[in-house]
Amino acid sequence: MKYFIVGFMGCGKTTWSRKLAAKWGYEFIDLDHVLEAKAGMSIAEYFSSFGEDAFRKLESQVLKETDYPENIVVSTGGGLPCFFDNMDWMKANGKTLYIKLSPKTLADRLENSKTIRPVLQGKKGDELVEFITGKLAEREDFYLQATNIVEGIDMSVEKLEEALGVKAI
Repeated sequence: MKYFIVGFMGCGKTTWSRKLAAKWGYEFIDLDHVLEAKAGMSIAEYFSSFGEDAFRKLESQVLKETDYPENIVVSTGGGLPCFFDNMDWMKANGKTLYIKLSPKTLADRLENSKTIRPVLQGKKGDELVEFITGKLAEREDFYLQATNIVEGIDMSVEKLEEALGVKAI
């Protein structure tokens, strides 16, 4: 089975996808890393060189053209489910799981993150919470189309398995 993990940046998609894959003995792919390898540059560099529209097209192409093994957990980019028919494609090709967190929790995590995130440049504190609240309002309708939803607070692999309706593998 293929599992696509979706949610806002900073919700833990990569961390929890990797842990779930390790527990199950599944392969793990971070689509952001696949995209960076294909583009030959970081997402931040691609964004600033070509803009968001070109990035979203490439991101969708990477999603649909990557050769996935049968048993895999895939960490997706935060915006990926919200463009084109990406969410429908993921649901048609596997199970989707949305890791849901509040804007305040996401802001706390992102403010301390080492990862460069172009859309957050220079935003801190209340401004960051406000930005995330607005972006989440735009994206939540897409995220909520996921096959399964899990509250991201007090996360564990067991909580993920329960949300996916999977008995421990």
